[in-house]
Amino acid sequence: MKNASISRLEKLLTAGEFVVTAECGPPRGSNRERIIEKGKLLQDVVDALNVTDNQTAIVRMSSIAASTHLLNIGLEPVMQMVTRDRNRIALQSDIMGAYSLGIRNILCLTGDHQSFGSQPDAMNVFDIDSMNLVRTVKEMRETGQDMSGHELDEAPKMFVGAAANPFADPFEYRVIRLAKKIDAGADFIQTQCVYNLERFREWIKLAREEGSHPSRGYAPEIGGYGQLYEQPGGGYGCPGGGYPAHGRRIQKGCGQRGGENLPRNHRRTA
Repeated sequence: MKNASISRLEKLLTAGEFVVTAECGPPRGSNRERIIEKGKLLQDVVDALNVTDNQTAIVRMSSIAASTHLLNIGLEPVMQMVTRDRNRIALQSDIMGAYSLGIRNILCLTGDHQSFGSQPDAMNVFDIDSMNLVRTVKEMRETGQDMSGHELDEAPKMFVGAAANPFADPFEYRVIRLAKKIDAGADFIQTQCVYNLERFREWIKLAREEGSHPSRGYAPEIGGYGQLYEQPGGGYGCPGGGYPAHGRRIQKGCGQRGGENLPRNHRRTA
């Protein structure tokens, strides 16, 4: 892609390292200490932190602000950006603003529908979808132009990620959609939480077969992990995670706070 690495995350993935990321949700308020406290819990055990963008359509501190607070204490944020709340003008503006603040990783998402959130009467935008957002960030980086063709005085050189859900149906379409995101310019892929390893392995197999086409580049994959939640009527589950029947065994030992059960020896100095 380029000679010099854009971010530490890109450097590690390009080198084929085993990378650990975690999700860090901004607070429902303006108190920066809340996001800093979360970051410090994970500081020595992860390589990067995904910072969500009004996840589940609930109003929170912006992902740009939260990412900046984490960056200021030495953590590497992966700023999530959804197309639900912004048109293409606002998206491009926020991309440039985030880059100017030192944010170098972006995960492009569609976003949860507002009907599931705390303000279901809010209007969605969806001017472009997540694939077009991936393409937009890549073209701004590579051409130094915005979507209108205007020359930027400095291009936002972001490491561009996209999401994939190996467990949604129809299963075969998941790989086709993944390929489209890579074609659009995704540098890396992050999946939904993985608890069903059998299905995940099959998805990886199909993805590699699809990715073997000479016209398509390879994007490193980061398998997702998340907290399990008790379901009504008993048992545990995780949204979008393909939760298997034997999942109760996995639940044992899952921490209630991020990072407390991650290996403390996962610390890098490079």
